[in-house]
Amino acid sequence: MPRLRLRIHGRVQGVGFRYGMQRAALDAGVGGWVRNRRDGTVEAELEGDAEGLERVRAWAASGTRAAHVTRVEVTEIPPTGESGFRTRESE
Repeated sequence: MPRLRLRIHGRVQGVGFRYGMQRAALDAGVGGWVRNRRDGTVEAELEGDAEGLERVRAWAASGTRAAHVTRVEVTEIPPTGESGFRTRESE
């Protein structure tokens, strides 16, 4: 299964973005994690089938109602076999 690293820019901290992404990933059957970064972005790694990954990537492009996403960087990375989705401590 493919694995993606997403870096989300904009007003994405303090707006429930991580928890919204966790819900979107679990609904899509995607594994991985999400965390805030010190530079104000949100970083996530997602692993699953192409359809599930696309659903979560599309969700990340808009985020929660209070978020304002300006850009999503997507990088394909080697899969790890991770299942389940969790929030991680901020970096």
